[in-house]
Amino acid sequence: MHVAHLSLADFRSYARAEVPLGPGVTAFVGPNGQGKTNLVEAVGYVAALGSHRVAGDAPLVRQGAERAVVRAAVVRDDRQTLVELELNPGRANRARINRSDNVRPRDVLGLLRTVLFAPEDLALVKGDPGDRRRFLDDLLVARAPRLAGVRQDYERVLKQRNALLKSAATARRAAGRSVDLSTLDVWDDHLARSGSELTARRLELVAALGPLVSRAYAELAGPGAETVLEYRSSALPEGESAAAAPKDAAEAHRLLLEALGRSRKQELERGVTLVGPHRDDLTLRLGTLPAKGYASHGESWSYALALRLASYELLRIDELGPEAARTADGSLPEGPGGPVLILDDVFAELDSKRRERLASLVSGGEQVLVTAAVPEDVPAQLSGVRFSVRDGLVERVD
Repeated sequence: MHVAHLSLADFRSYARAEVPLGPGVTAFVGPNGQGKTNLVEAVGYVAALGSHRVAGDAPLVRQGAERAVVRAAVVRDDRQTLVELELNPGRANRARINRSDNVRPRDVLGLLRTVLFAPEDLALVKGDPGDRRRFLDDLLVARAPRLAGVRQDYERVLKQRNALLKSAATARRAAGRSVDLSTLDVWDDHLARSGSELTARRLELVAALGPLVSRAYAELAGPGAETVLEYRSSALPEGESAAAAPKDAAEAHRLLLEALGRSRKQELERGVTLVGPHRDDLTLRLGTLPAKGYASHGESWSYALALRLASYELLRIDELGPEAARTADGSLPEGPGGPVLILDDVFAELDSKRRERLASLVSGGEQVLVTAAVPEDVPAQLSGVRFSVRDGLVERVD
């Protein structure tokens, strides 16, 4: 899988941009603030319908423009698909596949898969639970695009349930009045149904990622403490071990309904839903200690990179089967298949050891896109096509 051509109109800093791409390594080199990240951000947007830098679409539209358009020619199994996305802040986005208008933006999911490494990845280790939940959910959707609908259903039900709880809490505080809560049981059931599937899929994903993360971390950081991924469900009773996490969606449904019942009084007082996948966390451990707060800066970077490398390997195995696993020397196998790898200004953040090891591990990907401020930040293992990015111009350097 690779992107053969990227076309932008009024996206970020680009009024227009036409960038021919191909398999192998492509590096975008230029001073900071010139638009390198905007290019790979556009590729990532086609894959995930979202940016790794901002939550909404408005910042992606060039100042003064009403909308932005991203087009990508995606090659997979020797077949090319043209994907077009029109970003309309405040209105519904539009999508086309091979010039057909009879598609929804969500139908684009799965046509292109990417794994993106960026300085923001440090938040996976040091940041809030929301960063880790998004990491899991984005990977879930990349593996099974239908789960985007489950995710949206849960968020919709959560919003409606929170609105009901908020109105009840406000009425009670303002005038001691009560609000009709007859529909709350219905919303509880809706929340438990969509939330239980999301929880079950996250737990399966964490189980699959665990050994891959451990191996990747050891390769990046060397022998040392073992990594442990532990999913913490907010539906478990207080004090319950994470090992008691539900084994399937049916058990997750039961536990979530029970948790909603236990927390109802507190939720009515606070006006917000206190249990569910939106309150869960992925705990990252080094040995017996949580990585957050205890891992050094280098260890945190290795952990974040290991999460991305494990994601890449898992997606590649999904597509090509177990034979796509690592080679005897630990590197990722060369050849077609697997997601597009994007390394956005990552190497400048790493010491020489981690830089060289990461470069050697990913160099065999079918397509690797790299951004760097100076040529020296691109490791020798990632030699290939190079573009200069400066003053809004993207020019190939021969």
